[in-house]
Amino acid sequence: MNEISSLSFEEAMKQLEGVVRDLESGNVELEKSIALYEQGAKLKAHCEAKLKEAEEKVARITLGPDGQPSGTTPVEGL
Repeated sequence: MNEISSLSFEEAMKQLEGVVRDLESGNVELEKSIALYEQGAKLKAHCEAKLKEAEEKVARITLGPDGQPSGTTPVEGL
């Protein structure tokens, strides 16, 4: 698997889906199941961080009087 920190949200989700599929199959040895679970936890955390980053960017967008994006403002508490 790629270095998680360099994955896009979509790439990480695809890998996470594969991990879940493998774990749910029940055809994975115990040691590999543990490693897959750990990998899945890291992928989940990465996806959550990417989503939070995207939410912060969207929350910072400000609209001008004409309804068009006019800039960004700092976000507190996100």
